Amino acid sequence: MDPAAPLLFFDSGVGGLSVLAPTRALLPKAPIVYAADSAGFPYGGKSEAELAARVPALLGRLVERYRPRLAVIACNTASTIALDQVRAALDIPVVGTVPAIKPAGELSKSRVIAVLGTEATVRQPYVDDLAARFAADCTVICHGSPELVALAEAKLAGDYVPLEDVRAAVAPMLAAPRGGEIDVVVLACTHFPLLCEELAAALPGVVQVDGGAGIARRIAYLTQGQPWPLAPPPGLAVFTAPPPATLAVSLAQFGINEVKLL
Repeated sequence: MDPAAPLLFFDSGVGGLSVLAPTRALLPKAPIVYAADSAGFPYGGKSEAELAARVPALLGRLVERYRPRLAVIACNTASTIALDQVRAALDIPVVGTVPAIKPAGELSKSRVIAVLGTEATVRQPYVDDLAARFAADCTVICHGSPELVALAEAKLAGDYVPLEDVRAAVAPMLAAPRGGEIDVVVLACTHFPLLCEELAAALPGVVQVDGGAGIARRIAYLTQGQPWPLAPPPGLAVFTAPPPATLAVSLAQFGINEVKLL
């Protein structure tokens, strides 16, 4: 294994940074390439067929160019739709993002949990299967919110996020039958942990769970014993369309200091 071979993180936008952060904490010497399909953003409103074709093709180009040791689909929507196709297309390990329904079911006291994701994610049979396997005795309220995805992107670009907008985005979830009893919410979109403070204010007393830490541990396990550079290069972000210039400040906070277009 070439010590310079990076970890490749892929998302539709900046949501995957919520997975990159815990991975950097575990593997501080790992070279990083973060890829955002900004030209295809947002994924939540796209069809399954479109994403099943688009995501493997893009990842194939990225792997050919950057020769990563491992790829992370740091996007719930892309993972629930295209993970199998990506694994079939690539000859490196691929880590997907799974909604954290199992830990939510273990934590809930009221036995009412919410799955908060994109519209595309919450309608996948995969989510229903996870709920049946790991939260069968719970009422599971699924809600897709494109508004929260946009708010997370805006926040990292330096914009102010009004709390009333976050409250409005989650209001239909709370208005569902037994919605007032929700005590655990699964952040089933990697964008949403970037709004954890705003969501805590909008959902007081509700525990938030996401898969970021578990994914980081999986990456550490799969790369155990592999060599890393003594001084890894600055993290690289690759976008499929020009990002806002103001995003550079937030990227730097995640160790990414170089931006390129694919």
